Amino acid sequence: MAEREIGLRDVLVTAAICVAVVLAAAFATSLLPREAQSIVFHTPLLIVVLIGGTAAALWRISRPRPPEG
Repeated sequence: MAEREIGLRDVLVTAAICVAVVLAAAFATSLLPREAQSIVFHTPLLIVVLIGGTAAALWRISRPRPPEG
């Protein structure tokens, strides 16, 4: 059973998705009222989001994959 190789295209698509998510988050934050923007910029909210996203990614990676068949 041969595993699929990760190529340059896969890396570039993943990087483009990451950039798009960050730009969407920045745009969404700019639409918030000043008080809400203050919460985003002056509290550890971003750190909590990054820890949660990292935990979710690591959990997904660590899960066994079903056998291909």
